[in-house]
Amino acid sequence: MIITKLTYGYNTSMNDKFKKRLKEEIKLSGMTTQELADKIGVSNPMVTQYYTTDKLPSLATFEKLCRALDVSADYLLGLTDKPD
Repeated sequence: MIITKLTYGYNTSMNDKFKKRLKEEIKLSGMTTQELADKIGVSNPMVTQYYTTDKLPSLATFEKLCRALDVSADYLLGLTDKPD
């Protein structure tokens, strides 16, 4: 899993960017966290944990997040500043 990889040689900067960008993109999407949770198949508290704790989504959920928010994986991970 790509997200699990972040826990090996833990990259705090990348994790911080992920949390910040996820929270921003949820707000920009106009969706509530509950609507996003329903769309990606996780609980509302789980979505909130992704940007407030060190809890990271599985690869499958990460892909669904990117699709639901219409952003690239590289953008959410902080590898590029271009959302698409």
